Amino acid sequence: MESRPSLTLDGFKPRRVLSFLAGAGMIAASFMTIDHFFKANYPKTIFAGSFCDISAFFNCDSSAFSEISQIMGVPLGFFGMFLGALVVLGTVFPSEAFERTNKSLALLNVVGVVALFLYSVFTLGSLCLLCSGFYLFSILSFFLFAKFGIDRETKNVVKRWVQPSIKLLFVFAVAAAAGAFGMIEYHNARKEAQMGTAVNIVKQFYELPKVARPSVLSPYWTARSTEKFEDAPIQVIEYGDLLCSDCLYLNQQLERLKEEFKGRINVVFQFFPLEGLCNEVVPKKAKLHPGACELAYIATYDPSKFKAIHDEVWANFRAARDPLWRRELARRYGVEAALDDPAVRETIRAQVETGKEYEKTSDEHPFGIRSTPTLIINNRMIIGTLPYDHLKAIFQALVEEHEGGPKKFIENWVAPVKKKKR
Repeated sequence: MESRPSLTLDGFKPRRVLSFLAGAGMIAASFMTIDHFFKANYPKTIFAGSFCDISAFFNCDSSAFSEISQIMGVPLGFFGMFLGALVVLGTVFPSEAFERTNKSLALLNVVGVVALFLYSVFTLGSLCLLCSGFYLFSILSFFLFAKFGIDRETKNVVKRWVQPSIKLLFVFAVAAAAGAFGMIEYHNARKEAQMGTAVNIVKQFYELPKVARPSVLSPYWTARSTEKFEDAPIQVIEYGDLLCSDCLYLNQQLERLKEEFKGRINVVFQFFPLEGLCNEVVPKKAKLHPGACELAYIATYDPSKFKAIHDEVWANFRAARDPLWRRELARRYGVEAALDDPAVRETIRAQVETGKEYEKTSDEHPFGIRSTPTLIINNRMIIGTLPYDHLKAIFQALVEEHEGGPKKFIENWVAPVKKKKR
């Protein structure tokens, strides 16, 4: 009796090996996205912050910080890793029921992949390289099931693709639920550990060497508590780029913290566009954010309009990459002249040039300010951003030190850990 055409039931043929590799690739890519999710959202040290260092479009942090990065506490990568494991197991322990079930899941998975790709590109305005790896392996797996899978000659589309084993689906669902529960518990543990990590973050912050303020301090403040910058308990110099996705994330953190520490915090926005038209400090990133210099000119032309423009750009982050949107922004605020104003260009140039005043922090770059965001908080430099809890801990420590002396700043801000009800 002739065996039915199949992807996994005809021995170890190249297509079966390819299916195994596709599943293994899905697992590897998903594992890396999960790892990046936790590293980005819950860094263990002050030196592990996130910053724009790849490109404006290919940026994994945008995905890690997005609303769709997790479902009820489960990182999205977990589901990809689980589906990849099923593909691998289906090649190692093949059966008709297993292949039909995996074929149905491959269809569901590729639909999800297309949806996530479109969301990333058109909503987030960026694409995660790690996610892209999962997309490619998922599409390969789908292609193999379409080309060689069981029932491929069936004319009825539904019967060709949707004939999963109910028993196997139930087993897979139970296994996925158990794994998801474990992932939620791990996620919660990482959240709770943030408070303990925050203690170390504060300690690491105070151990950082002190640096001088830039020789040219930007006159553009996003929070002002005192006339003199140095008179506030919390003094933040934010080297930023209005087209940097990690700067957007930092802005969201700072907006919360400005309210919580109102009257005790000064925040200066030090323009540092990662574009060669106005930034020669980091020549390797001259093409990273096209249009960033133009936005900087628009935002600085009229100091009285800076904060409104600053906030509108962050509220329309993806649209701000469009030259037509930027020109319309300039028109609405009556600052079209900014684009050709020598004084404005000199203002931005002077701020950017202060990046040369710091010792290099990377062998790749000759100067200390080489990425955005870079923060100088009370004369200590942090490259990249940190989670809200960590920044809050640092800010609270600075307030306590300013108001009550250095010996009492730790115990006053550590919140009690809530005990779980039994």
